[in-house]
Amino acid sequence: MLTFITGGARSGKSARAQKLAEDCAGELVYLATAQAFDDEMTDRIARHRADRGPRWRTVECPVDLPEAIAREAAPDRVLLVDCLTLWTSNLLLAEHDFAAASQRLIDALSQARSPVILVSNEVGMGIVPDNALARQFRDMAGRLNQDVAAIADRAELVVAGLVVPLKPAPGSA
Repeated sequence: MLTFITGGARSGKSARAQKLAEDCAGELVYLATAQAFDDEMTDRIARHRADRGPRWRTVECPVDLPEAIAREAAPDRVLLVDCLTLWTSNLLLAEHDFAAASQRLIDALSQARSPVILVSNEVGMGIVPDNALARQFRDMAGRLNQDVAAIADRAELVVAGLVVPLKPAPGSA
């Protein structure tokens, strides 16, 4: 099952994703796309890792996310990707072919043999950015969110810690 969770910054989407994963049986694998370029981000990553606890195994994949999903997916595991937005910015800033990488991601998700939960920021609800790089990022993230939501079994929007179902899980009422 593929679950897509989106929402604004600090909306509670990562906590929601972690709870969904921890409610499942099996090994928990956190696919981390963040990179620590400064002390604040280093501290943030350390806090998040401590919050997850010992049941989690972390795999760093700031750019090679599709390959990590293909490698880590197994029937006895749950994968949590946090987050697609950082992955997008990593690809953009490193000048990778985003269209090709996105297709590899969709292919890896379609072939995953384990539950996968993906977290991404909703970037299209604010004002139009005033510079080309920010507009390019917003467009890339928006397209990726649409592509992932289209293949997801379940999609949720998290607003102020509240879950708004966008695409209910199969079999749910």
